[in-house]
Amino acid sequence: MFDTGATAIRMQRSQGAAHVVMGPRGLIDLAQRGSAKAMLPRMTAGLPEIVFLNTSGGLASGDRLSFAVDLRAGTRALATSQTAERAYRATGAPARASVALSVGAGGWLDWLPQETILYDNARLERDTAVDLAPGAGCLLLEMLVLGRLAMGERPTRLHLRDRRVVRRAGRVIHHDALALDDDALARLAGPALTGAAPALATLAMIADDAPDRLAAARAVLDEPGVTAAASAPPGRLVIRLLAADGWPLRRQINRLLRVLRPDPLPRIWQV
Repeated sequence: MFDTGATAIRMQRSQGAAHVVMGPRGLIDLAQRGSAKAMLPRMTAGLPEIVFLNTSGGLASGDRLSFAVDLRAGTRALATSQTAERAYRATGAPARASVALSVGAGGWLDWLPQETILYDNARLERDTAVDLAPGAGCLLLEMLVLGRLAMGERPTRLHLRDRRVVRRAGRVIHHDALALDDDALARLAGPALTGAAPALATLAMIADDAPDRLAAARAVLDEPGVTAAASAPPGRLVIRLLAADGWPLRRQINRLLRVLRPDPLPRIWQV
């Protein structure tokens, strides 16, 4: 007979943290532990690149993952991820991820991670905090795909808390948050909402001259299969996109990036 009084097995959880500090001449410090790693490929053109990866292969219930970039004054760089992140079906507590980005005076950071794929019944809580010094700016991208679309999966259960906060000299200048749960998925399942567009993204440029790019951005928002809108509050350009699949969404974002930034696309995106 089975022993009904046996102690439940505690599942192994993944934990990782990677922190990169760069100056105008290159790498200053690199710290990494657990499943989080950071690579700095040799570049012959464009911005220096930081490529983060999660060696655990995805985020499961109770996992902890942290990435951080610190750019000193006058430093320009691009940070991305090696591949799409995956949030798997959860059996308990949510996975928690954090991103901390700091840009010194006169610096610039392109934060362009690849998409996050949320499996059915995934539980993920993620916070992205950006600190900008006077004269610093950034370009922030977040892409989400609800379900494994190639397999026909559409999540019916989900817990997502995704927040991005940008501060300049300690003052909040941009706050963007998304919350999805089971009830929200049911309400959004209609053809005019995420039921027909389970791939979504937000691209935000934070800079004094960001509103000047509004017309150029709108001029390329015509990718078939993608619905998009752009706005330009003071000191920001915010573009929101919805698509039925991740590929047209990626094509539209590639076109936007070519308009908004002079540098080549992240090399890892082309692999």
